[in-house]
Amino acid sequence: MTKPKLFGYSDKLSVKPGDLLQFYVNGEGTDRAEAKLVRLIHGDQHPSGPGFMEEEIDCHANGTWQVERQYTQLGSFLQVADSSSRLALEGSLTVFAFICPTRPQLECRQTLIGRWDNREGCGFYLGISQNGRLEFTVGQGAEVDRLEADVPMQANTWYFVAAAFEAKTGRASLFQEGVLNRYNSLLSRVALVQHSAHVSATFRSRQKNLPATPFLIGGAHDWQDGRGQFVSQLYCGKIDRPGLFDRALSREESEQIGFGQKPSPQGLVAYWDTAAGYTDAGIGDVVTDIGPFRLHAEGHNRPVRGQTGWNWSGRNDSFRLAPQEYGGIEFHADALTDCDWKVTKAVKLPQTLRSGAYAIRLRAGEGTGLGEEYIPFFVRPTKPTSRIAFLFPTASYIAYANERQSFEAPITQPVTGMPAILSDIDIELGKRDELGLSACDHWADGQGVCYSSYHRPIVNMRPKYRSSSANVAWQFPADLSVIAWLEHRGYDYDVLTDEDLEREGIEALKPYTCIISGTHPEYYSERMLDATEDYIAGGGRYIYLGGNGFHWSVAFRPDEPWVVECRKFGPAWKTWDARPGEYYMASNGQKGGAWRAQGRPAQKVVGVGFISEGYGKSQFYRRMPDSYHRTVSWLTKGIEGEIIGDFGLAYGGAAGVALDRCDPSLGTPPHVKLIASSGGHTDSYLVNPEVIHYAFEGLSGSYDYRVRADMAFFTAPNHGAVFSAGSVAFGQALPVKSFDNNVSRLLANVVEAFVKPGALPGSWWISEEKQWR
Repeated sequence: MTKPKLFGYSDKLSVKPGDLLQFYVNGEGTDRAEAKLVRLIHGDQHPSGPGFMEEEIDCHANGTWQVERQYTQLGSFLQVADSSSRLALEGSLTVFAFICPTRPQLECRQTLIGRWDNREGCGFYLGISQNGRLEFTVGQGAEVDRLEADVPMQANTWYFVAAAFEAKTGRASLFQEGVLNRYNSLLSRVALVQHSAHVSATFRSRQKNLPATPFLIGGAHDWQDGRGQFVSQLYCGKIDRPGLFDRALSREESEQIGFGQKPSPQGLVAYWDTAAGYTDAGIGDVVTDIGPFRLHAEGHNRPVRGQTGWNWSGRNDSFRLAPQEYGGIEFHADALTDCDWKVTKAVKLPQTLRSGAYAIRLRAGEGTGLGEEYIPFFVRPTKPTSRIAFLFPTASYIAYANERQSFEAPITQPVTGMPAILSDIDIELGKRDELGLSACDHWADGQGVCYSSYHRPIVNMRPKYRSSSANVAWQFPADLSVIAWLEHRGYDYDVLTDEDLEREGIEALKPYTCIISGTHPEYYSERMLDATEDYIAGGGRYIYLGGNGFHWSVAFRPDEPWVVECRKFGPAWKTWDARPGEYYMASNGQKGGAWRAQGRPAQKVVGVGFISEGYGKSQFYRRMPDSYHRTVSWLTKGIEGEIIGDFGLAYGGAAGVALDRCDPSLGTPPHVKLIASSGGHTDSYLVNPEVIHYAFEGLSGSYDYRVRADMAFFTAPNHGAVFSAGSVAFGQALPVKSFDNNVSRLLANVVEAFVKPGALPGSWWISEEKQWR
């Protein structure tokens, strides 16, 4: 008997009591699941901590839910709304485009542009054959004719391609020319490669256009029993300025378009200007048809825009400077930004919910393993109720969603220094392409994934989950250690998410005296970073409990907060590199990459910034002389000795995984107090490549003094202040010894001082500081 498997997601991450929340659940091996609303308190099952903790909540939605098998459309493509069937050409035609295939040798058919029903074999399309060659196909059901070019296509090479079909004679012609320049393709003109192909044949069949077949760019219409309609023959690569004529163009006419001339209006049915619509704020998913019928195309699963086109000159690195050179729209056969499942249950949340991290817990069968699913979400208060807010770093959760580095990144094991520890859910993730990829992964064609979404099940944003590559609780389950600490200490607190910060800016933070971050807020948008800086400068008190925070620049569209965009490049540690000229995010026009490279290192906001990461062992902090200064000695009140945090759920110490340090050259405020620092890290910890210009022996934990976590404190204007832990592992030290430890004591000192209005302890002495020293 098949064991039940459950996967699900919700339409929102951040909600308020009384809000309506929709859940989408896929059930396999079962048609029902027992649902329970729970509040999540602790998510790490490490034996040195309190274990998994949840609280069941009364809710009308508790009970049995009917579930079913759901299907996911993978792959990005464009679909044209064509209610008048203008594109269902019955006679002669020519279809054309500039293309840059990234995976021509995929050994399965790929559709570039056309109106083709793959199940019925009806319609027409221009595509790439199983042999990696340009192919034109016409079908009328029982009979299908194909014409294939006589040379294979090269990956990452720009071509102009066209297929002309004369209905009267049945003559079909393929036209393929390389349009390489010095910048736009992988190979230059010195490579002895044949790019041109011109072949003809006489077809017996004519295209039959079925009414329900859509006109697609990047895929073909298909149908399966049980699943229904979907898109297959997905294309991997770029398409630039495709179009369609209702007549067969001559070779000379095709050549003129291939030279970059505007197509003749004679017989032009559609011409999608993929470079139209760019602004300084990016571009959307609708591709403009400047032909006579304005048959605009709409993207599914976010075809990537802001990409260089066939005519990229290499002189500009952004669509903001030369939009006409950014007509390349890139398609990936495994792209996913929205599973678009049927709604399983719409739940109106109880009005009485307190602010916190919640989930719908689903269980089927024995309710263990893959038969148990948690679908998390976060409840803000209707009105702020506390002086403290914990900020869940949901942008980073989305960026890391379903990351598969343990399976696919050859660097993972050398970086972590350990083999992956796979759970049943990791193995399931490895088998399921339909769960999508993270911003740390590559699409199958080798390009880095720049879009990640929460409109899909996210198996590593669940309580109890341990990172397979690092073998520690990571991100969301690790952040719940801070929630458990707040609960244990009895502090009143609200929760916020990055989504709230992105939507509302500083207004989301203003009601609170003290903001506490998560353990790894690595991905930050400009609006989020601005709000954090303004909050602190305006008198807010900020506790940064992470490491490697505020690192990557990301972007969201206001109307699609579930999708994060990230473009990685530059000297930072990363699993992929954006191609030259593709550094700016289509979502809002912001430059991608690391914030440090844009003049905004984390040190300028929270005093510390990324210096190293490592795995397998964490270290402790040792108090620094500043900690005895009477302006800040209150921070360590009640702590005996000089050692802090020689324990923890993340490799046995409070300083580890990712480390941040103070660096005045990067903007650490000059009056910062260095409370404690770690040291003696293993050689698994290497210096962040952003801060070195030459690599040499000794740039590792046991040699380089910079490899350390700095625990820092500084005051800000208007009674504001910042405390920074400088380590991902800090928060996971809190639960050890039933929360009775010196990390817990220190953080309590900070929180209790930060929530009190007026001046902070020790601030009376600031004017006498020089005398004291």
